[in-house]
Amino acid sequence: MKEMKIVLGENKKVEAHYKGFTIYTDQPEKAGGDADAPAPFDLFLASIGTCAGFYVQAFCNQRGISTDHIELVQRMHHDRDTKMISKIEIDILLPADFPQQYRDSVVRAAESCSVKKHIANSPEFVLNIK
Repeated sequence: MKEMKIVLGENKKVEAHYKGFTIYTDQPEKAGGDADAPAPFDLFLASIGTCAGFYVQAFCNQRGISTDHIELVQRMHHDRDTKMISKIEIDILLPADFPQQYRDSVVRAAESCSVKKHIANSPEFVLNIK
């Protein structure tokens, strides 16, 4: 079992201490925060795109394909009724000289993202008072 320590800071700031890193979060000004760091939900969304990017990068590196000029653009579609995200779409922008035979494979690599897999097969959440 791995453990992460969450520390409540001033105003709306909250920190996560994990694996020797400190991850800072804050809330936007409209939510009463100082907007000094990303909101936790923004980090959640970024974890999806950056995870997909990691798998694209690893795929290219394993084949000696340059990652110069490869970008991923992530779009979140919101459901107006639930106010929640109903779809996350990621475009992988490949340069014109990207090898044609790997275009479908790079999509499959991005689909290997462990963050996406955990969302699709969500863990049980348990909150305890101690």
